[in-house]
Amino acid sequence: MTSPLTTAPEAAVPAQPAPPPADGAASLSGFARGGVANLAGAALAAVAGVGVTWLVARGLGPHAAGSFFAATAAFVLVGGFARLGTTTALVYWPARLRALGRPELIGPCLRSGLVPVAVLGVALGVAVWLGAARFVPDYAAPLAALALFLPVVALSEALLAATRGYRMMRPTVLLEKIMRPAVQLLCVGGLAAAALLSGTGAAAQTWALAWVLPYVPVAAIAGFLVWRRWHHEPTMTRSERAAARIEGRPVAGAFWRYTAPRALANAAQTALQRVDVLMVAGLAGLAPAAAYAVAGRFVVLGQLANGSIAQVVQPRLAETLAVGDRAGALRLYQTATAWLVLISWPLHLVVACYADLYLGLFGPSYTSAAPAVRVLAAAMLISTGCGMVDMVLSMAGRTTWNLMNVLLALATMVCIDLLTIPRLGVLGAAIGLAAAVAVNNLLPLAQLSGSLRLHPFGTGTRTAMALAATSFGVLPWLVRLVVPSQPVGAGAALVLATGVYLGGLRRYHDRLGLRALLKAARPGRRNTDQAATQG
Repeated sequence: MTSPLTTAPEAAVPAQPAPPPADGAASLSGFARGGVANLAGAALAAVAGVGVTWLVARGLGPHAAGSFFAATAAFVLVGGFARLGTTTALVYWPARLRALGRPELIGPCLRSGLVPVAVLGVALGVAVWLGAARFVPDYAAPLAALALFLPVVALSEALLAATRGYRMMRPTVLLEKIMRPAVQLLCVGGLAAAALLSGTGAAAQTWALAWVLPYVPVAAIAGFLVWRRWHHEPTMTRSERAAARIEGRPVAGAFWRYTAPRALANAAQTALQRVDVLMVAGLAGLAPAAAYAVAGRFVVLGQLANGSIAQVVQPRLAETLAVGDRAGALRLYQTATAWLVLISWPLHLVVACYADLYLGLFGPSYTSAAPAVRVLAAAMLISTGCGMVDMVLSMAGRTTWNLMNVLLALATMVCIDLLTIPRLGVLGAAIGLAAAVAVNNLLPLAQLSGSLRLHPFGTGTRTAMALAATSFGVLPWLVRLVVPSQPVGAGAALVLATGVYLGGLRRYHDRLGLRALLKAARPGRRNTDQAATQG
């Protein structure tokens, strides 16, 4: 664990004592309430995301859709560099400073993170706009259109992270999970409808603009919320800010000492999710890149659930670890992992069993990617089974470890992709990503277990894994042997699996920690955890 925050003798504002760890039941209850809201928003975002992918795949055709997917992948990849790892630090520091009674230092921390993100976002946006035609001519037009919005997108994610550091979950749910995906779906849907009515389709760059424009109001609203909350914190004079210390360092120094390893790790983590699409586009062509992007769409659905739970866990883990409450951190980690397995494993198992049916929704030209879907589904079972392990490592202050893990995973994926994509195409990219996912989850899992005695495999997690695997893995496989025809057999399998699953949830609800989740979902209940309701 990192050393406790300290203030140098010359700092003008004395440190306040750290609050005691929160009561376990109250903390879990507050976590559940935030998790329910975030998961509901993630469900809406998932539906909108699938809708956008479906519209692009159907409306543009494989080649033009590949151009769109490659451009957005490159844009998100560059955006990962522009954020400089601050999406973790802007949760970690406000939560930690509040837990240790130093809220007056939050403002200087926010300035230390947000200003460099804005400056680098502008610089990278200009660089991408100028260099797109030279370096990636196949999808230069949509990428150049997106580049103009790079600083807006980078700031929007950093500002939303800062709201979560204040335990404001509503902005992330309402802006990032509901408003932005819904507006994206409406904009892209409008283009598809116009193309259908006129008989002529818009260029890929127009679709890219429709996809990126909704980030503008999100950034504006998030910025206003952070500014308003910032000005409610205790203030310091300029001389007091200059004299203030965190862990014996100036505020900006402490902020970037924690954040610097995470900046590269965040960019590498984004690369793990996006660079394979670019490698498929470069080594196999735009049409295979579109097929791979469609094949991996369900992975994004699972990541939405993971991100939704992690966003609620992050500030609470930072607080519990800051005050040395390892038992509370273990309880949060294991409960969050059990819920993540309950939500995501059914999706991954069903998609693996009915990969051809899933791909057929996007068009017959994409069904050849079914083997890649099954490989990716197996990788996602490993990933979600370990929980948000890299985030736990970061909240414990082990950002350098996290950096090395992500870089090793990225190197593994790139090496395997270079060897397999030219021969296996989309399947080769899936194998590379699966290997990277295994490295990026099993290695930090061993590090957490060895150094902090934290692991996700509590009773609830083991029960969730067994229940999901039986209901949505074994039963659909048996039904498919008896009723091989689709979609009739798939429908029968899903009905049977859902019935067994719901029965298991009812039978083991205490073991799975569902009582707090069900209480949180009841309408009209007030949150007894005052901090969790802010925002």
